[in-house]
Amino acid sequence: MRSLRPWVTYPFTAMSMAQMHAASRTPIQFPKEFHGKKFICSSCPKCFDKLRRTPRPVGGASSFSISSRNSSMPAYISSNTNSGGAGKDKSSMSIGFLGLGIMGSPMAHNLVKAGCDVTVWNRTTSKCDSLLNIGAKYGSSPESVASACDVTFSMLADPGSAMEVACGKQGAVHGLGPGKGYVDVSTVDGQSSKAISIAIKATGAQFLEAPVSGSKKPAEEGKLIFLTAGDKSLYHEVAPILDIMGKSRFYLGDVGNGAAMKLVVNMIMGSMMASFSEGMILGQKMGLDPGVLVEVISQGAISAPMYSMKGPSMIKGSYAPAFPLKHQQKLNSRICDLHWLWLKKCHSLFQLLQLRMNYTR
Repeated sequence: MRSLRPWVTYPFTAMSMAQMHAASRTPIQFPKEFHGKKFICSSCPKCFDKLRRTPRPVGGASSFSISSRNSSMPAYISSNTNSGGAGKDKSSMSIGFLGLGIMGSPMAHNLVKAGCDVTVWNRTTSKCDSLLNIGAKYGSSPESVASACDVTFSMLADPGSAMEVACGKQGAVHGLGPGKGYVDVSTVDGQSSKAISIAIKATGAQFLEAPVSGSKKPAEEGKLIFLTAGDKSLYHEVAPILDIMGKSRFYLGDVGNGAAMKLVVNMIMGSMMASFSEGMILGQKMGLDPGVLVEVISQGAISAPMYSMKGPSMIKGSYAPAFPLKHQQKLNSRICDLHWLWLKKCHSLFQLLQLRMNYTR
């Protein structure tokens, strides 16, 4: 049997390219054997079930333009606190905040200090005390907070907690309705975010997922990065509020894109931190000064703010949790699930292409 083309040997790469070009309508090069052929992609029956490939000459070479039923790319919007918000004046909005852990507490503190009308709730009631002392109000349940506020933010530790607070007994959905908004800044997987979105929107309220890039210190300093997706009108409405808690915000289109971006960012961060930790230990065992090692790294091509921020604490042996390892492990598990899902889908595409090539010989 004749060997397959090199690009077919690596179905994951081929699949990724096919999806990107399907969305952007950018021409993609295919071997001559595929000219005029029609293929059915099994990767997603809802979005890529009818990929159309029309031969076009590009620079004298044959190519195919791939399009799908939903070929428009989301408008990626980036802005920062200096750009100004297009939403309502923050002082005219009542804001709910659910979840006052490592991240939620400093975020809510920044809102109260900025003069916002904030109502808070937490499963451990005592965590509300510091906020009540500086002017925040207290809500007895997520439902009561959502009912009393124009827009409600939630910052929970995991998908289960996020689902329970949003949709469970006395959950936020029971206090939401038309004219209200729900912004989930928790780190959850795309499926959980979509499920919460469906429940929220069923009440007539608007939904925005907005996971953050940044840990405890950026949260305290109001320098988080918001990765938002969902109702664009709600994004613009809460922009001034996001600018209080963060240094920049991105609008990424449909619900699920924010969660996906967060997973990718944390995957990169986790691998960087693991390599940095191994390098620090190796340097110490070889008798190198760890302080000098951090300085060398900070001045080279691999310099990253995370190294300069974490290095001094690591040298002192201070490991106060800013982002607990258990959360990173959960994220790694979700990333592995995504990789496995894509590998299975790409294997299906590989089999279809192989059958088609055998059939046309």
